[in-house]
Parts: sequence; structure tokens; C-alpha cells
Amino acid sequence: QVQLVESGGGLVQAGGSLRLSCVASGRTVSSYAEYFRGWFRQAPGKEREFVARISWSGDSSDYADSVKGRFTISRDNAKDTVYLQMNSLKPEDTAVYYCAVRNRGSAAFAYWGQGTQVTVSS
Repeated sequence: QVQLVESGGGLVQAGGSLRLSCVASGRTVSSYAEYFRGWFRQAPGKEREFVARISWSGDSSDYADSVKGRFTISRDNAKDTVYLQMNSLKPEDTAVYYCAVRNRGSAAFAYWGQGTQVTVSS
């Protein structure tokens, strides 16, 4: 089990930047049990969608096509924190952003944070 807390959301104008953070705590197993940590988002009236993910070692990452070239996911395992640097933000990036963990041996992201709101004004 692990608790995830997201921060860094806010209101920004189109073209601006934000950096989201996801801190893990309360682990009942080693952090090495984590396979991927990912970011997802859900806009009003839409389904939750994948944004980006990064492996525990940091040597593998993937992005949704809609954010490639604009968003960068990174991690600091000493702080058990994953970041999402979001540049060139667009109004369509407005959503609640969630952090999630997929452990080794699991096919799904089973642990989720409460989310942080990102609003991009035009």
C-alpha cells in the first residue's frame, strides 16, 4: 500500500508552464515494488485519460500523443517523488491531474492520489 499526494496545480495562461509533484508515503513494501508511476487527467464531462508514465529506475517513460514534446515526466527516488513538467500549456490541458502507481506483478495502476486541478485560460 502507498499514499500519493499531488501538488503544483493552479491557474495559468495558455503558453505557460506548471510543474506537478507526486509524493509517495506510507509504503508497506519497499519502493522497489513500484513498477511505474504515472500521471492521468480527467476533464469535466470526459473520461480519465493517460498522460505519462515513468519506470521506477527512470530509464523508461511514455507519453500520450497529445502531450509529447510539451510535457516531461521525471523522478527523484531519494524523495520518492515524481514530477510532471508541463510547458506550452493549452486550454485543452485543463483537467484534474492524478498520480498513480502500478506495482510489479500488477497489470493495473492500483494506487491513486486525490488529484490536483490544472486550469489553462485562453
